[in-house]
Amino acid sequence: MLKPLCSLILVATLGAATASAADPAPIKILLLTGGCCHDYKTQKDILKNGLQERANVTVEQIHVNDGSTKPPLPIYGNPEYAKGYDLVIHDECAADISDPVVIQGVLKPHKIDGIPAVNLHCAMHCYRFGNFGKPVTVGADNAAWYEYLGLQSTGHGAQIPIAIHFLDPANPITKGLADWTTIHEELYNNIQILTGQALAKGTQQVPKKTKGADGTQTVTSTEDVTTVVAWTNLYTDKKTRVFSTTIGHNNETVSDPRYLDLVTRGVLWATNHLADDGTPAPGYGKAK
Repeated sequence: MLKPLCSLILVATLGAATASAADPAPIKILLLTGGCCHDYKTQKDILKNGLQERANVTVEQIHVNDGSTKPPLPIYGNPEYAKGYDLVIHDECAADISDPVVIQGVLKPHKIDGIPAVNLHCAMHCYRFGNFGKPVTVGADNAAWYEYLGLQSTGHGAQIPIAIHFLDPANPITKGLADWTTIHEELYNNIQILTGQALAKGTQQVPKKTKGADGTQTVTSTEDVTTVVAWTNLYTDKKTRVFSTTIGHNNETVSDPRYLDLVTRGVLWATNHLADDGTPAPGYGKAK
């Protein structure tokens, strides 16, 4: 009777090993949220749940309920904040965190350690100082964050629907994704494109107003304003993968399946778990 029991134990052990090999460890993500002008308290959970429903990832959060432009994120002064993670999502809004030493600490995991990243919406308007409203010079101290992003943006206009058009249908991040139009959203400007590779452009129809003799203003026409709204960057000679999108101000947009699909693709691409056809690499697809 012992021999069959040993055989059963061996089969069970081999089966467990096979299941383990078929289910790779999830991508470990650090999500940073907090700061000015957005409902991060809600959006952090929308993002966490949306990503975990779409891919084999685990999302851990660092969040501060602070609505200022200097949110006291505990990563500041701790250049090792991303140790043990496979990817960092920067979704903070810290427009007035301007200390170059602090900024280099935020960049250290990506610049020195080669940890990939995803940047959402207001992350493009963080960690800036000097005359950042003008094109920065590559290599200058105040260019560091923009060099990491691969694109310099400094502001936006009114909230108006954005028509999103994907530029490269062969790129694995955008392959099979359909153009769509958002609700009222913020279209970020492009001061200059540095090393970023554009994936999508967004267009707003901005009203043009004429002032009458009585002082009232009337909309007489519209002007199409178009900028890059999603792109990739290979950062430094390490070629660290960085995906960014400026879309994502309002909760309705962040919870839109089309938005979450795009961000998920960016996560998988940045961590090198996205196949050429736009599907997750084996073992990294939708949670069972």
